[in-house]
Formats: sequence, structure tokens, C-alpha cells
Amino acid sequence: MIQTLIENWWLLALGGVLDAIISVMYLIMRGADGPLTFHSWNGTVVLLGKLALAAGACMIAAGTWRSAKGKCWPLVLNGLALGALGLICFGATRFRISFLTVSLLIILMAMSNSILELEIARTLRRQHHIADGWLLALAGVTSVGFALAFFALGFRWINVEPGSHSDLLWLGAYFGFSAVSMLGLALRLHSLGPSHSGQWEALPPWENPRPAH
Repeated sequence: MIQTLIENWWLLALGGVLDAIISVMYLIMRGADGPLTFHSWNGTVVLLGKLALAAGACMIAAGTWRSAKGKCWPLVLNGLALGALGLICFGATRFRISFLTVSLLIILMAMSNSILELEIARTLRRQHHIADGWLLALAGVTSVGFALAFFALGFRWINVEPGSHSDLLWLGAYFGFSAVSMLGLALRLHSLGPSHSGQWEALPPWENPRPAH
């Protein structure tokens, strides 16, 4: 799995850049002076959908392309959830979509990111990259925190005042965090890959052990 991500690091980076653009757009929508017109709002939501679909495709490709040494299923799951969110953005211009549905997809994305970050953190610590391992572990814990926050928001345990657009602020914050995490992971794996390829290949694959017959 690690070797697959090293070879596809640029797809991770591209997905991180798209996440950053999505984050900025959510924050602009939340902080715009005065209400956006109906047509401009719909156009922005459709653009968000296209960006989310593109980012989801990057994540799926990063987890599966050139994956002879093992697919990265948490990243694939993240990409599928992100793509579903993109499709919902297209549907939001025609149908009413509850924030609970969006929250559940964000929870799925955050938890899959957490699994990925914690597993890579464990691997880096085994290779004596202690600082990188702890930073990724902290990112994994933060991803769990975002999942819990969106669970509370989706089920209205955290009240969102009408007109405050706090939901857009939370979405912007999550995608901003995701962008930083993906870009940091991509660049770090790229820098470690050429000089440590033998060490990565020597590690056992990240798979569930099969019972002996």
C-alpha cells in the first residue's frame, strides 16, 4: 500500500489542491457580503460538485493505479464518498438535500482519512521517522474529531442558527484540513520514496491475515 501511494504521490497532491479550492469556495460562500442571488448560488454549488468529483477521482486513482503491491482501500473509500458528495451538489440545485446526508459522507471521508493516516504513521515510526509518524498520528486523531463534529451537526446536537451559515464554515474547515493533510502526506512520501524504496518493499503488506489451512 505504501509503495502504491509513493508511486501515485502526485495524484494525492492534486486531490489536496482540489480540496483546498473547495475549502476556499465554501468559506467565500459563507462570508459573502449580502445573500448570493439564486443563479450565482446554483452555479457555485454546481462548480463545487465538479471539483468534488474530480478530487474523488484523484483519490480513487491514487489508491488503485499501479497497485501491484497492494491497493489503498481507505483512500478508495474516501474518493467514493467525495464523488458521492459531488453528485449531491449537482442534485442540490434541483432537489432538497438534508445536511444529515452531507454530514454522513463527511464522516465517511474523515474516518477513512483517519485510518489511512494512522496506518502510515505506524509504518513511519517503524522506519524510525518518528516526527513524521507523530504528525500523521495527530492528523488521524484530528480527522476523528471532525467526524464526531459532523455527527453532532448532522443529528442537530450542535445547533446551527438560521442565516449564520455555520455549516459552510465547518465544511470549509474540514476541506482545508484535508487539503493540508493530503498535500503534506504526498510531499513527504515523494521525498521518502526514492531513498527508502527497499525499506518499504521489505515491510509486510497491510492485509488481514488469512487463516492457515
